[in-house]
Amino acid sequence: MNDQSPQLAIVMPVYNEEANIRNVLEEWFPVLDEQGISYCFVPLNDGSKDGTLDVLKEMAAQHPEKIAWIDKPNSGHGRTCRVGYERALEMGALWILQIDSDGQCDPAYFSEFWRQREEADCVFGFGSVRDDGLARKVISRICTLLTTLVAGVAVRDGNVPYRLMCREALEKGLSQVPADFDIQNVALTVALKRLPELRWKYVPIRFRDRQGGSNSINIPKIAKMGWNMLRELRRVR
Repeated sequence: MNDQSPQLAIVMPVYNEEANIRNVLEEWFPVLDEQGISYCFVPLNDGSKDGTLDVLKEMAAQHPEKIAWIDKPNSGHGRTCRVGYERALEMGALWILQIDSDGQCDPAYFSEFWRQREEADCVFGFGSVRDDGLARKVISRICTLLTTLVAGVAVRDGNVPYRLMCREALEKGLSQVPADFDIQNVALTVALKRLPELRWKYVPIRFRDRQGGSNSINIPKIAKMGWNMLRELRRVR
């Protein structure tokens, strides 16, 4: 770490979010500025096919100290999270926040996450209310239930994208997850829950509906990915 390391790095996988990404960043800036902390967004363009990368470049030119974008071939949300986690650690960030890029993660909850860090190593949200439809709610519940049963640890919301972790916890957790695991964010949750020394806090959050664009749910693809993930969880130490 050095004097230029941010207190907070915000990992944000991005895929085809041209309609959202500018508004999401501009909505978060004042909330983070209010906290008086140094921060840097790490938006990871996961091979978007629209104008997402152009928007990120433009925003980074306007806010070079706040945005360090990464452009990468498409590898899916989970593996993209892993790239972001590792980059945040390389930057020397003391805390790492992961959020989505579609506007569903409301920055209004961040102050509570940041406050809870004083007594926790991991502060995770859990979706007490979801505005994005029944299918998303069902998928999230099934994923959490099956992950808990297969992994043998109590997982409250295994796939939640609104999570704050101290760098030491993230380093330990990532060391337990194979780099080629597809759904890295769920595997990381399991790895972290298996570390008895970590302190946990949970913040109830409301997932908003997408702020723009469209999101099609491919149920067969999600089911196949989920099945493969459950089979592979044995590789998480």
